Amino acid sequence: MAIQQNNNVLNDDQQVVADIEKSLRYISAILKQKGRELLSNYTITPPQFIALQWLFEDGDMTIGELSNKMFLACSTTTDLVDRMEKNHLVVRVKDPNDRRVVRIHLLAEGERIIDEVIKKRQNYLHEILVNFTDDEIRVFERNLAKLHQEMREE
Repeated sequence: MAIQQNNNVLNDDQQVVADIEKSLRYISAILKQKGRELLSNYTITPPQFIALQWLFEDGDMTIGELSNKMFLACSTTTDLVDRMEKNHLVVRVKDPNDRRVVRIHLLAEGERIIDEVIKKRQNYLHEILVNFTDDEIRVFERNLAKLHQEMREE
């Protein structure tokens, strides 16, 4: 009988994990779609937005560093940066410590777009969370932060 109970607990745990994975997948898809809708009002593509976001959060970086963060080939990232540079969102600058190194620098227009889109995304999420209590939101945020930390450490 004890073995049967352990199997039920394991199955319940597996079901909870399956439910969490499914919910995260659905939430991710909804956020991605909402993000694309918001970007339709701007002259940038979703990959350009992701690149701008990395530059906004982490500062200047090389094509190689940006490629690694975006999981793209360097040639693809170079094309992406070329288009963003033509639209005055970023500029290539020589590293002052090593002139052989070229870094991508976020310009004011790129920063403005990132700031606006992120605020719109936050407003969307705020509207969704209106039916959550303050305590539920705090617990949710802590749990998401913990999940993110565990995933980053892996």
